[in-house]
Amino acid sequence: MTRGRGSWVLGLGTWVLGLAVITAQQEASYSYAITGARIVPVSSAPIENGTVVFSGGVITAVGANVTVPAGAIAIAGKGLTVYPGLIDMGSSAGLDGPAVARADNPQTTEDTERVKRDTLLRPHLRAADHMNPGAAALTKAAEAGITAILATPGSDGIRGQSALVLTSIGTDVPQIGALADDRRGPLVVRTPVALHVGVADRPAGGDAYPNSLMGIIAFNRQAFLDAQWYQQAKSRPHSAALEAMQPALAGRLPVAFRASTSREVLRSLDMAKAFKLDPIITSARQVDDVTADLKAANARVIYSLNFPTRRPSLAPDADESLSVLRDRANAPKGPGALDKASVLFAFESSGLSEPKDFLKNAQKTVAGGLSKDAAIKALTINAATIAGAADRLGSLDKGKIANVLVTEGDLFEEKTTIKHVFVNGRPITLR
Repeated sequence: MTRGRGSWVLGLGTWVLGLAVITAQQEASYSYAITGARIVPVSSAPIENGTVVFSGGVITAVGANVTVPAGAIAIAGKGLTVYPGLIDMGSSAGLDGPAVARADNPQTTEDTERVKRDTLLRPHLRAADHMNPGAAALTKAAEAGITAILATPGSDGIRGQSALVLTSIGTDVPQIGALADDRRGPLVVRTPVALHVGVADRPAGGDAYPNSLMGIIAFNRQAFLDAQWYQQAKSRPHSAALEAMQPALAGRLPVAFRASTSREVLRSLDMAKAFKLDPIITSARQVDDVTADLKAANARVIYSLNFPTRRPSLAPDADESLSVLRDRANAPKGPGALDKASVLFAFESSGLSEPKDFLKNAQKTVAGGLSKDAAIKALTINAATIAGAADRLGSLDKGKIANVLVTEGDLFEEKTTIKHVFVNGRPITLR
């Protein structure tokens, strides 16, 4: 009996020692120091010859006279520039939303419209609950230097609640005895970030109401009216949808309106004012003549970098309308107008098929008149601020999550190449 107990104790000691070795090895591999590089903290002036140290996923030191700790993996930074990781403030990468309801064999028009209403009224849909950490789209984003995204539910109407998530969580320590592991938790930085509202000229779902632009606008307004009634009614049936809209009505949760044209922007600001909402304008592009309105409403803007291009199906000699040509020419100039008006803005990919085009089109905004300083802030600290996570992301400061981008060349030069990307302090394999 004694011998058996001794064997058990010895086995337990070996198990503990083995676990300690695994943990120590992992912690050691997560300590890095990038030395002798040009560092752009964003929150302060660039450091021409400095060092960034991060361990366990957190930045531990940044400066010109930083000692590299023992055990850290050193990366020679001569000729390289270190930036905070980029933040894409509008993406569906890694988001596996629930299936859209369908009206199978509807018996009446009311049946069809009820299903469509349930499809368009989904404020209780939380992006954080539907992330796939292993999605290839997240990996591609990380390889392009995008270390965090605002995961945004799609569709029209009251679309759901966005979440700020990392694009990678790395390889976890094996969980001895764990039968299941929900890996979505470590991915999420902040949730919810905003309640999203969208409109379309013709919402999907056939001829059932709403089936026009004015119809979907009326639908969205009625949803907020219903949520107000729900808030005030003393006796009411429970509604998960209307319950989820209460933080927005109370001003505790921003409302992000998808509005690409100046007319849509003004319409969204009017709705925000009517219901005393805290507005964010997303997918924005035509903002030149509404910057004063945006500033007066204290609205933040998430500017789309999915710039319009000439349709490939057009013949080389085919003419395009003046409005189309003007929209294409002016798209890179909008951020400059926002910056001049002191409107806080960030960037979103907004449906770009290739994550590498996110930075490529951000470079075009610099060519379009935006300063490099304003552009890097829009890609980092401005995005983190709008997402309510500036205390954790967006700059190279001690204590923040180690999302780090290392380039050879200036970030806004066309020939610049990405040399290293770290998400949460873990290196990304660049293909």
